Amino acid sequence: MPLRMLEDPDTLPALDAAYVRSRPALGLGPLDPAPRILLLYGSLRERSFSRLAVEEAARLLRLFGAETRIFDPSTLPLPDQVPGDDHPAVHELRELALWSEGQVWCSPERHGQITGIMKAQIDHLPLEMRGMRPTQGRALAVMQVSGGSQSFNAVNTLRLLGRWMRMFTIPNQSSIAMAYKEFDEAGRMKPSSYYDRIVDVMEELVRFTVLLRPHAPQLVDRYSERKQAGVAIDPAADLSSIAIAPLGERA
Repeated sequence: MPLRMLEDPDTLPALDAAYVRSRPALGLGPLDPAPRILLLYGSLRERSFSRLAVEEAARLLRLFGAETRIFDPSTLPLPDQVPGDDHPAVHELRELALWSEGQVWCSPERHGQITGIMKAQIDHLPLEMRGMRPTQGRALAVMQVSGGSQSFNAVNTLRLLGRWMRMFTIPNQSSIAMAYKEFDEAGRMKPSSYYDRIVDVMEELVRFTVLLRPHAPQLVDRYSERKQAGVAIDPAADLSSIAIAPLGERA
């Protein structure tokens, strides 16, 4: 299975526990079952900083009560390379997207843009698949790593793609400049304002995921799709008609 195993999942050396809310979404919605978060990264290097950043994010999400899965894109073919996308890695990626309630996308910035590996993963996720929606209605957090000075080209593109995939991209984001300076030899992120921002982003992602998930089907219920499918609205069962009716006409 193309899943990345998370080493030392409960070890957070850069985190100051004195300031941590272990359940940042408390009071926003049901916390059981745990929010399900899929994390994608955009580099196949042995020492991939986008992967290392995603792993730090996954550890924080676990601390905040979420269940995480990290997709390993090393065996993923290019879009349209395999007829009908009939490839185990493609199937696994789509199943993980369907499993998820929120996602994290982290790409290196290369030539001012996201990497082809990052884009290939997103391109393998259709808006609709056998009546199911792998991305629509889900919360999304975007991150990037750079080899030079801080930039926001990759996260801006990921935001655009998240909107295209009809996801709810959270306001906060992470951009790590000179990423090679921010991780130790063991691949763990050093304490810094960049790490603190990842903590902020993961807190916010958990909150938005918990807040949105009870309402996800209603949030992606669209007139155009009902019309195309020939699914007429029964006025007797349409609660929204009650909400907009004049007070004197309400039952």
